[in-house]
Amino acid sequence: MKIEVWSDYVCPFCYIGKRRLEAALEQFPHRDKVEVTFKSFELDPNSSSETNLSIHEVLAKKYGTSVEQAKKMSEGVGQQATTVGLNFNFDGMKPTNTFNAHRLAKFAETKGKEAEVTESLLKSYFIDSKHIGNLETLLQITQDAELNREEVELLLSGTEFEESVRADEAEAREIGVQGVPFFVLNRKYAISGAQPTEVFLETLQKVWEEENTKTPLQTITSKTELGATCTDDGCEV
Repeated sequence: MKIEVWSDYVCPFCYIGKRRLEAALEQFPHRDKVEVTFKSFELDPNSSSETNLSIHEVLAKKYGTSVEQAKKMSEGVGQQATTVGLNFNFDGMKPTNTFNAHRLAKFAETKGKEAEVTESLLKSYFIDSKHIGNLETLLQITQDAELNREEVELLLSGTEFEESVRADEAEAREIGVQGVPFFVLNRKYAISGAQPTEVFLETLQKVWEEENTKTPLQTITSKTELGATCTDDGCEV
């Protein structure tokens, strides 16, 4: 079974949804047969890599609310995060553009390190208050994942993996992704948003059963020609 996950590294529900999917997989008896891959999605492709604004100020500007209202919104999201063992540090978050972070993840995928780098990028932003739009932060994540620092530094200085990121985003538009996280299971079912763990588990079971349960053939015959078959013993007329 293949699960494709469209997400962004500055999306709080993407981190929460990731944890809920992981919890469902822990309960799923066929989890060793499930492959999870991550697809690029930028919540704000036009955002700057550097800003002096806090996350509360950015959200207030984006949603047309006051900073205090933005803080209350963040508190609500933070409470949901604690239910899956995550402690978001909103006051320390550093808003940034995530395009290069997605490029790094695409490189990591070619080295079998996609899951590790994806987790590290999310943790760096939401919990460790690191600037994931900053080159040094990305290079530190590279080293922590035991990837080649010089190779990543070279690719981020050029255009490598830009097309891969854009292809994911174009595909998201084609299949109607309007928000993230967005989970696609075997290109048959989709789960939009950080749904409860039970929803993930039920969908996993449904897809597994449909893909692996053999349905007996149902024979269709004519009312007027019930036989009309031949065997080793002869033909029925």
